[in-house]
Order: sequence, then structure tokens, then C-alpha cells
Amino acid sequence: MAEFLNYEKSGAIVTLTMNRPDIRNALSGAEAINEIVDACDTITKDLSVRVVILTGAGPAFSSGGNVKTMRENVGRGAGEPAMVRYSYKNGIQRIPLALYNLEVPTIAAVNGPAVGAGNDVACMCDIRIASDRASFAESFVKLGIIPGDGGAWLLPRAVGMSKASEMAFTGAPISAEEALACGLVSQVVPHDQLMEKAQELAQKIAANPGHALRMTKRLLREGQHTRLETLLEMSASFQALAHHTRQHEEAVNAFIEKRPPNFTDE
Repeated sequence: MAEFLNYEKSGAIVTLTMNRPDIRNALSGAEAINEIVDACDTITKDLSVRVVILTGAGPAFSSGGNVKTMRENVGRGAGEPAMVRYSYKNGIQRIPLALYNLEVPTIAAVNGPAVGAGNDVACMCDIRIASDRASFAESFVKLGIIPGDGGAWLLPRAVGMSKASEMAFTGAPISAEEALACGLVSQVVPHDQLMEKAQELAQKIAANPGHALRMTKRLLREGQHTRLETLLEMSASFQALAHHTRQHEEAVNAFIEKRPPNFTDE
């Protein structure tokens, strides 16, 4: 069986490609989950990485769960309820904890349908850009189940509660243009330009110092749920660290000397 995730690094940019087009990049199975979690761990430890692009091979971004295998796990076939709970905690729920909490900025380059858990994986990324062939669906209700991978937490933060409720209660797909209108994505581009545009955006991000990028992302994440006073205290502490990095010194010198900065990953 082919590996689920293709890991490619070019300079400070890592591109992760879900590479099982034969199953529309379905996220079910321990192999897919383990590869995503392991990739996130590798990226976090590699301080030379400054940005990640996540995309899918073939016509789909990700179909989410593999519906064909669900038939085997209906009712009693799924096992004791307590064990099903652990299968979620030790399975698919490891992806949001790894991907959403990844230290570096992430871009979802959504090349086609992002359905169910596939939609939620896109929401785990910081920035989403879409091919004009993309579509998005929080479709769990259509199968009589709920978003077990954190979608009820992720989607409202991306599009607001009203639109998230509409998507979750109807399960109906929305087009790339509808996704742009509701803020689910920040760009819609021609399909054949998707990766080019994703790389351009990644290069703009990667041109900045890695330590500042990682701390900025952490502050943005914390700002979604913490008090202003707490975030200000974190910001002061992070700024104290930033002032003592070689990257900050190089950025200031380059600005004054009117030259491009040359950042190291120290």
C-alpha cells in the first residue's frame, strides 16, 4: 500500500500531500493518522521550517472518512461504546491536536472537494486557499453521525456560528466562491494555478524570521480563547524573547542598511 502522506521540503517550506487519490485521500486508518502526526512532530522540531502547505493528490482534497468501511462499524459492529470513545481519542482526534497546534504557519491548498473530516482538516490550517474546483461540506449529519474530529469547535471559528450551523445541520456542500464569501477561504484561484499561488504565499511567509513566526502563531491561537490581560502578558514575555534573537538583530540591521535580511535558524 502506498504511503498516505508525501513529505517534501524545499528551503524553509514543507509541502504535505495527501497521496491516496484512489480513496479520495480518506483520513480513515491508523497509517494516515500516524503519518500526519509524525510529520507535524518532525516539522515542529525542525527550526528551519517556517511554513507548511497541505494539499491533496488527485481530484479531491479529502473525502474525510471512508464510507465504504463504515458499513462494518455500524451499531454493534463498532464495538463497545466505551472502546469506540477510545478509538476516536487515540485515532482521528490525534490529527487536530497535531495539525491545529503545529508551531509554524500552515496553508491548506484545497484542490477539490473537502468533505466531512476533510473540511475540518482544512479548518485546522491557518490559511485556506481554494481551487475554483474546490467545494466544502460539513457532511456528518448526512451519515447520521456527528463531527467527531473537532469540527464543532473548528468550523465556527472559521466562518462564525450561523454559517457553521447551516453547514453542519444541512450537510450540504458549498462552492469555492461561497466559501470565499463566508470567510472559509481567503482566495479562490484557477485550478491550474493553485500550487503556484500557495507557493507564492508560502514564500512571503518564509521570508520572515522563524522564531517570530512561531511566536506570532502561538499568540493568534491563544487569542481565540484567553482574556486580553493574559494575552498581553504572554505578548510581553514573547517580545522579551524576540528582542534577544539574532533574527531580530539581523532584521533591524537589514532595514537600516536597506538590504535584504539573511536570517539563520538560531
